[in-house]
Amino acid sequence: MLNVLGYRTFRHLFAAQLIALIGTGLATVALGLLAWQLAGDDAGLVLGTALAIKMIAYVTLAPAAAAVAERLPRRAFLVALDLVRAGVVLFLPFVTEVWQIYVLIFFLQAASAGFTPAFQATIPDVLPDEKDYTNALSLMRLTEDLEQLVSPMLAAVLLTLVSFPVLFGGTVLGFAVSALLVGTVALPARAVGDPQAFWTSMTKGVRIYLATPRLRGLMVMEMSVAAAGAMVYVNTVVLVQARLGLGAPQVALAFAAFGAGSMLAAFLLPRMLERMADRPVMLTGAALMVAGVAITALVGNLAVLLVLWAIIGFGFSLTQTPIGRILNRSAHPEDRPAVFAAQFALSHAAWLVTYPLAGSAGSAFGLPAAAVILAAVGAVSLLAVMRLWPSQDPADIVHDHHELPPDHPHLRDPTANGHRHPYLIDDLHRRWPSAT
Repeated sequence: MLNVLGYRTFRHLFAAQLIALIGTGLATVALGLLAWQLAGDDAGLVLGTALAIKMIAYVTLAPAAAAVAERLPRRAFLVALDLVRAGVVLFLPFVTEVWQIYVLIFFLQAASAGFTPAFQATIPDVLPDEKDYTNALSLMRLTEDLEQLVSPMLAAVLLTLVSFPVLFGGTVLGFAVSALLVGTVALPARAVGDPQAFWTSMTKGVRIYLATPRLRGLMVMEMSVAAAGAMVYVNTVVLVQARLGLGAPQVALAFAAFGAGSMLAAFLLPRMLERMADRPVMLTGAALMVAGVAITALVGNLAVLLVLWAIIGFGFSLTQTPIGRILNRSAHPEDRPAVFAAQFALSHAAWLVTYPLAGSAGSAFGLPAAAVILAAVGAVSLLAVMRLWPSQDPADIVHDHHELPPDHPHLRDPTANGHRHPYLIDDLHRRWPSAT
């Protein structure tokens, strides 16, 4: 897995991601403390609203940002957005009203909605070999899980020395260093397609998504992931403190179990994906999450909860890590940024549904009922995935082009029943062949 760090460009991009993640983790802790300072007992409402604003920004702005990115130099675009994020965070220590938090969070997440998909779409161009790319995905997944453990501990240490607004300074520094690291490497030139109108560029990723069976399945699978993830992120503190009667250290331990399960899967995935296709690996992960959430309804002690959270974390990584591979093989190089942006937006749309569902169901009906409801959402989504994403999913598909003249350049290699090549949705292939 670590061999991909031998590539200088990826090494710099990976370091940029790592440092920015740590900075973001510090901001998460500081934002919670800021909300408490301004709103007291209503801090949870403030953070919940901020989270909703984050998801709305992701869902609505990622496709537009991808269309803008097509028209700008790749490295300059990423550096500029890192600096925008640093500039926004710089204002957070001076906030005096709750509404100011909401405005700054919107601008911060708007910049992230542009940066994250563009960054993700750059990695397969930097590492064109699929084995290297798979190792990079696992390494980045591992880093994200590790950050969830390291950042809170680092914040706790810093808070013994400084007041919480200083943590925002760490976030600003993280984004600034990320911009510097991205700026020190020459990124591969973005593949350029035919010029398109802005609206066409903005909707291109979603159109490719909805027309490709494996991507439609992936879109629905995100609902299974979000249902399980919402149970963990929203209800862990209630499960541990209210239902089990334990304290904050046990809450941290539960989140650590989830992260440990995810990291274990990230270690194992490169070899698993050498022997198995993406679809069965991801379906297994989704099934583990659904089962783990369902059993949560019966949890009566911390040991069982830790095991379940580790299982859900393991399944979470099995479903999330291979996504880049699937997007990579489902679009032309020039269309990848749009498809990554569509994935970013559509996946967060699922979280926008399940976050409030997890909270409201737990509050209205109790945690066992919330677990059953979320498990049911995950199970229905999983069944839909199995129907939408065919088990036989070859790259090359024999198909015909009745709409094209026989001498069209695209038909240079005809076969008796059509012609064969890796089938990707584009201007010449607007629908998936019905035979598949």
